[in-house]
Amino acid sequence: MITENKTWIADNGDGTYTNPILYTDYSDPDVCRVGEDYFMTASSFCNAPGLPVLHSKDLVNWKVISYAVDKVPGEQYNVPLHGCGVWAPAIRYHEGEFIIFFPMPDEGIYVVKTKDPWGTWDEPTCLFSGKGWIDPCPFWDDDGRAYMVSGFAKSRIGFKSVLNLCEITPDCLHMMDEGKHIFDGNVNQQETIEGPKLYKRNGYYYIFAPAGGVKQGWQTVLRSKDIWGPYEYRNVLLQKDTEVNGPHQGAWVDTPTGEDWFVHFQDVYAAGRIVHLQPMRWVDDWPVIGEISEEELAAGEAAGKPVITYRKPNVGGTYDIVSPVAADEFQGDTLGLQWQWNANPGKNWYALEAGSLTLYAVERTAESLSNIPNLLLQKWCMPEFRAETKLVLSDMQCGDTAGMVSMGVTFGAVAVEKRNDAFVIKTIGGEQKFDKERASATDTETVIREIPLDTQVIYFRNQVEKVESTKFNSDGPYTFPIPAEEIRFSYSLDGETYEEVSCYPAKAGRWVGVKNGMFAYHENAGTAGKARFAYFRFV
Repeated sequence: MITENKTWIADNGDGTYTNPILYTDYSDPDVCRVGEDYFMTASSFCNAPGLPVLHSKDLVNWKVISYAVDKVPGEQYNVPLHGCGVWAPAIRYHEGEFIIFFPMPDEGIYVVKTKDPWGTWDEPTCLFSGKGWIDPCPFWDDDGRAYMVSGFAKSRIGFKSVLNLCEITPDCLHMMDEGKHIFDGNVNQQETIEGPKLYKRNGYYYIFAPAGGVKQGWQTVLRSKDIWGPYEYRNVLLQKDTEVNGPHQGAWVDTPTGEDWFVHFQDVYAAGRIVHLQPMRWVDDWPVIGEISEEELAAGEAAGKPVITYRKPNVGGTYDIVSPVAADEFQGDTLGLQWQWNANPGKNWYALEAGSLTLYAVERTAESLSNIPNLLLQKWCMPEFRAETKLVLSDMQCGDTAGMVSMGVTFGAVAVEKRNDAFVIKTIGGEQKFDKERASATDTETVIREIPLDTQVIYFRNQVEKVESTKFNSDGPYTFPIPAEEIRFSYSLDGETYEEVSCYPAKAGRWVGVKNGMFAYHENAGTAGKARFAYFRFV
């Protein structure tokens, strides 16, 4: 059954919220507070623009306000490199500037800054050039010296589960040296420890870092009186008897009223990594995250479990219920912030005119639909939905194909192709295969029917439905059902009666959730045309 909500709302309107606070693939989130405002960023991989920046006043209601990079650094990202690109970032505010550190595991560590997070960000600078360094987080100590803690990707450098600390210049432009390894999870029962965030409180240096693996892990915290260690550690957030698997990787934030909270993600397979909010408190200078009873604490239990419905943070005020925008009537003069391209965008890929979105039919160069750069995509905005669009056919030329797409490891589309004697409605589908982080796929096209050349419009629908789970993950300490969804495509010639033309199971991505959107491309001889989309709605 399709939910009646047109987007995910976590705020219950009664002083409570229900996790997740964002049912959207904001992978590896990090958050900082500046006064009464909270700012979040997340991984964006090969999609552009990258590094989404979200804003909230109460840690529950969030909206996208900008992107920190217009394009992924490097011409190689002019084509999709699924799973590569911009990995887990960290956002901080220091001396009047917002600063994001982000890793590109094949290229290095980059830094991007701005004084206005609603506006434009500076061009990123490369702090470290090389493979395998990931998950950087800056820290400025009381004496003004600056540091960066980071992890390592085994797929690029040959080892993992190790945290590194190095000193950097306070302006974040240079590394003083490559530092030293300060914690080895391989010998401390913390395999796959990564995503470190460095803080200081009551004379202790704390490193919050997830361990145990993305889908079945937990949240670990290290502490030391010396920034270089040695560090002791505790597991402070576990799944326990909840359905929130792998509760880890995120940010400790406080409120102006003195409360402490932890923002983290949960990997829900095809939908990606959705965002949760947990209460946090301090016991004997150790953080305890989530729900835990006084009896458990007295018995020596150190870890809480995720809450589902809980009171909202006390931020000193009450604010409107908002959520990231998903639907689009294309009435503005720029693309909405929900949209990202499948790779770095080229010139003249689109125009907004006459209350519609024009996608120019870019010459197709990729063998697979999955590797076409000019797919215009947005993240799933809720567990189930039905998205519809109206395509005006009058400006299409022979050799043009345009339609609606669902982009994931398994991908599909319903489209219309203009030929000399008719429009052809067809489906496209396939599955990506990965070899050393490079994806390839062989598409299958099926012709559904022909329609006359004088047809003016066609309507497309992409529907995502949850289905009963039949598989379970038992790799870690807890067994949990693997979420399952079906993706359905339909078309209509009158906007009322739809014919379903394909249905397939969604599949978990390469650290990336499934996205849906629109596309237009041209192949074969002749002049390319354009496709005009009247809207993108959730119904």
